[in-house]
Amino acid sequence: MVKIKSYWSLFLDAIRGVEHDYTKGSIQKAIILLSIPMILELSLESVFAIVDMFFVGKLGADAIAIVGYTEAMSTIVYSFAIGLSTAVTAMISRRVGEKNPEGAAEAAIQSLIIALILSTVFSAVGIFYSKQLLMFMGATESIAQQGQMFTRLMIGTNQVIVFLFLINGIFRGAGNAAIAMHSLWIASILNIILDPIFIYGIGSWQGWGLEGAAIATIIGRGCGVLYQLYHLFAGDGVIRIKTSLFRVKKTIITNLINLAWPATFQFIIASGSWIILTKLVAEIGGPQASAGYQIAIRNVVFFILPAWGLSNAAATLIGQNLGAKEVGRAEKSVWLATKFNAVFMAFVSLFFVLLSEPIIRFFTDDQEVILYGVEALRIIGAGFIFYGIGMVLMQALNGAGDTRNSDVDQFYRLLVVSDSTGLYIDLCF
Repeated sequence: MVKIKSYWSLFLDAIRGVEHDYTKGSIQKAIILLSIPMILELSLESVFAIVDMFFVGKLGADAIAIVGYTEAMSTIVYSFAIGLSTAVTAMISRRVGEKNPEGAAEAAIQSLIIALILSTVFSAVGIFYSKQLLMFMGATESIAQQGQMFTRLMIGTNQVIVFLFLINGIFRGAGNAAIAMHSLWIASILNIILDPIFIYGIGSWQGWGLEGAAIATIIGRGCGVLYQLYHLFAGDGVIRIKTSLFRVKKTIITNLINLAWPATFQFIIASGSWIILTKLVAEIGGPQASAGYQIAIRNVVFFILPAWGLSNAAATLIGQNLGAKEVGRAEKSVWLATKFNAVFMAFVSLFFVLLSEPIIRFFTDDQEVILYGVEALRIIGAGFIFYGIGMVLMQALNGAGDTRNSDVDQFYRLLVVSDSTGLYIDLCF
């Protein structure tokens, strides 16, 4: 009974975002405090992905395919956002570990400047070339014509998703995962509420159809970003940005880019494979195959995102502990997070392999779409335990700032060196 009360108290502290020094005390407690809000943050985002596909699925296979094509292309934007977020998390967690909040605030400001420039470029491409992008992905002329406004809205307003990822990375690096969680809760809950209203309408209003899904997403995520900015400028956390600090600092920008580009490249490789697979499925199997594949992918994302939350906790822990020169503690944090993630993903793998058909049937009654979706879900689900282990190891290296060597072999060498010599990676930042 005492243990239950203790864990419940810990859970409430994690939800409230109680400040904690992650370079001292119990490592298990530190992982719980960080990972609970990160897991819940990304869990609700994954719930939205499923709910969104449920409502869009009622519009037919073409609508599902359009969403799939657009999301596959958007992963390039996500790659840059996540890469920059990874870099700023590593830099800020190191500054926080060094007890240098002003340095952390300066890093946050420079990352916002980079994000604004990049997202503006992506917006221009999305606004002027939406139809061409859809046709490149394998859409037919009629589907590209039907979906160009949805794609234009989603990629043209990519700033909301770029800043949502980036600013959450800032808060995670500072160890304030609760604010990151709350911002995605706001975004996802608003999305879930507005989605059916904007797609199907209410009362005599018929709604906006597929474009309504895009508008709901923009409004929901935009409100999440406003919440983030409020706490970034007016909050009382470790990082508080002042307008007087808003000036370009080439050294910090250069260091952020040096850290961000390898991490970005990691995700571009994954995004590129998703784009190619989406294109191949569309060209070989047509709209039904694309629809089945996209439903399967949405369910994969539903479980991968919470696991990614635990991996992000490992990144923050290793960054802050390396900043405090607690190398052994950083190492133990990573292995414990790896163990937790492997167990969770093993259960998910069984769930997908054994229950793939009822899962896909929940979203569509098109028999051909179901057959494709079941096959995709079983094949992808079989490798989940490996995804879980790989996520933590990659994020651990990213959190250490070693974004160039995010693979298991390099991670092994890092731990051997740190354990035998007491040294830690001291990168350009």
